Amino acid sequence: MDKNEKKTQQEELISIRLPLTKELQSDVFVRVNHRTWLIKRGETVKVPACVVEVLEHAEQATAAGLQYQAEHERKSE
Repeated sequence: MDKNEKKTQQEELISIRLPLTKELQSDVFVRVNHRTWLIKRGETVKVPACVVEVLEHAEQATAAGLQYQAEHERKSE
């Protein structure tokens, strides 16, 4: 058993499922403090809360970027 497995066993695990769509098919790589996960889309997996937090922040950043882009496209018309 490696260090990541021991640490993960001590943490609360949360079940998540990343959507598998026509546009989003690749697995998602997450790295937190030298620990890594490769999350397979379309499958329910258990990950530590820190991974969920990183994924939530990534989604918020993407949404903010799309909103910014849409606003600037409207201004340039």
